[in-house]
Amino acid sequence: MAAYRADDDYDYLFKVVLIGDSGVGKSNLLSRFTRNEFSLESKSTIGVEFATRSIRVDDKVVKAQIWDTAGQERYRAITSAYYRGAVGALLVYDVTRHVTFENVERWLKELHDHTDSNIVIMLVGNKADLRHLRAVSTEDATAFAERENIFFMETSALESMNVENAFTEALTQIYHVISRKALEVGDDPAALPKGQTINVGTKDDVSAVKSAGCCSA
Repeated sequence: MAAYRADDDYDYLFKVVLIGDSGVGKSNLLSRFTRNEFSLESKSTIGVEFATRSIRVDDKVVKAQIWDTAGQERYRAITSAYYRGAVGALLVYDVTRHVTFENVERWLKELHDHTDSNIVIMLVGNKADLRHLRAVSTEDATAFAERENIFFMETSALESMNVENAFTEALTQIYHVISRKALEVGDDPAALPKGQTINVGTKDDVSAVKSAGCCSA
């Protein structure tokens, strides 16, 4: 049986951002993955919000610090501090609202403008449980993801469908990118210091996002 590890006992800490139009379900994806909770009364996030959860990848404990857009996307006011240090992103659209899928291209450009070229991107089509209201086909989203060389998965935060898989796959791919980069420079990834932090946001980043946001918490 594996020994118990405290929440602050981890090998890697990865910053992951959630982006996409308002109302696509980013906050519920975050709460479903980190707390296994879902709220039908979910309102637009105001202020800065992020949550953490640790998973095991290979024989390492990876802690994800996942940032929510804090309602700023409604005002096109997301700051560079929000993206700073992110090594992964979940780009979310609503499968029942085609306009949210149309805007994915703009979000992708913003992401590339503010992050490292090695960032791992997972395109997420949320609310897949609303089959009778679907406006974006799986085939169209798959074709877009393949064209942009990003990952893709459909989810339902309500039914807890593929939420775990989407985050876990993204974090696993980030770990592989980090390990590969370490090998390229001649380092043994297994020899990296315990608790190694990889490009994670700082308290200053949180303050910067708060001060630049449209609303106060």
